[in-house]
Amino acid sequence: MSDTVEKIPATIVTGFLGAGKTTLVRHLMRHADGRRIAIIVNEFGSLGIDGELLRSCGIPGCEEDNIVELANGCLCCTVADEFLPTMQALLDRPQPPEHILIETSGLALPKPLLKAFNWPGIRSRVTVDGVVTVVDGPALAAGRFADDPEAVAAQRAADPSLDHDNPLAEVYEDQLAAADLVVLNKADLLDEATAGRLRSEIGAATPRAVKVVAAREGRLDPAVLLGLGAAAEGDLDARPSHHDAEDGAHEHDDFESFVLPLPETDSPEALLDRLATLAETHDVLRMKGFASVRGKPMRLVVQGVGGRFTQGYDRPWRPGEAREGRLVVIGETGLDREAIAAAVGAAVVG
Repeated sequence: MSDTVEKIPATIVTGFLGAGKTTLVRHLMRHADGRRIAIIVNEFGSLGIDGELLRSCGIPGCEEDNIVELANGCLCCTVADEFLPTMQALLDRPQPPEHILIETSGLALPKPLLKAFNWPGIRSRVTVDGVVTVVDGPALAAGRFADDPEAVAAQRAADPSLDHDNPLAEVYEDQLAAADLVVLNKADLLDEATAGRLRSEIGAATPRAVKVVAAREGRLDPAVLLGLGAAAEGDLDARPSHHDAEDGAHEHDDFESFVLPLPETDSPEALLDRLATLAETHDVLRMKGFASVRGKPMRLVVQGVGGRFTQGYDRPWRPGEAREGRLVVIGETGLDREAIAAAVGAAVVG
């Protein structure tokens, strides 16, 4: 027991695209009360928007050397190449972190990452305090995932020829199955009946009794998120995955991402309206990035899930910094990149 207490606790924050993981981590850092916390941010795509948002938040503890960004692929696919060396470097610091937060990409499967904590050199020094799965309440209510997981499971069992291999649903289900705590985020956008229904559905989809807590913009007391004491790396059998039979190997060939330039715009509202139309027209899963607004000294951050977008200014443009926007586009394989690029250009020019 004492061996576990001496280990550095790590919290894995997982969840689907746009669920609010970065917002939750930022809020947690604001209320860290001087605790020495290191953050590992995993990006799907070549532009580190989430890491940049954390670095620019102006929160004590969000300093550059406390944030490690891994942008060369999904953590569950690059464990040996990126994650393990990063963990080793953090642990070997003169002053190691007191807690490690790991924000996975929206497409990451938690279980391969959990297995990595059993590797020599890691297991004796770090324990997974808990897996926190963040769920986008309004997206789930709109049927972006299975509205009734039990009914879907029964349907699959009754009809083995059913074409049910939905990779988005599998990722979502794997993230729930690994959870020690589920955060039903954006609960302020749900009525009481809908929130209650979603709680029941999430509970039915988890293989163990897991607490579901509602949150608005990820605003939860650190005492709720940290100190779960799950030691999840030693509890793998209780966290089933669709990919267990593959021994952790899997592919993300069903998804693609690319980065587009986002020229200066006159109207943030018009930009978001056109990006929302673009997302619906081309069935884009997620867009996130930043833009320059003519006449404004602050940088505009835009984030969208499906046709639902949010915006906000995060920091001033730095002296000498080129006011050039960037937009990450994420979707299922086969996106019409040329048409999307043309539409993005029209969204800011028009």
